[in-house]
Amino acid sequence: MNHYETVFILNPVLSDQQIEETVKKFEDYLKKNGGKMVSKENWGLKKLAYPIQNKKSGFYHLFEFTAPGEAIGGYELEFRRDERIMRFLTVKLDKHAIEWAEKRRTKLKTA
Repeated sequence: MNHYETVFILNPVLSDQQIEETVKKFEDYLKKNGGKMVSKENWGLKKLAYPIQNKKSGFYHLFEFTAPGEAIGGYELEFRRDERIMRFLTVKLDKHAIEWAEKRRTKLKTA
């Protein structure tokens, strides 16, 4: 099981219910394919550095999870197929990144 982190940007015209459905869809996909959610963060609506699909803002979300390596290909394919997703990035974390992510999570909990 490898440790991963995915940041994805949802279309800003979505309703709260549509955002929740989309986030749940990807969370369920991971669980169905042997993944385990470590952390989930909603960063909210943020201004983009440059327009994407003629949009100037988007809803950011972060997933930190463990999953078998073969599950990631299908996971990213689901992101590409979903029109509600504007951009996504999945990164495999090394031991130093895992430590940093844990420190960041504990810092957020105390703040």
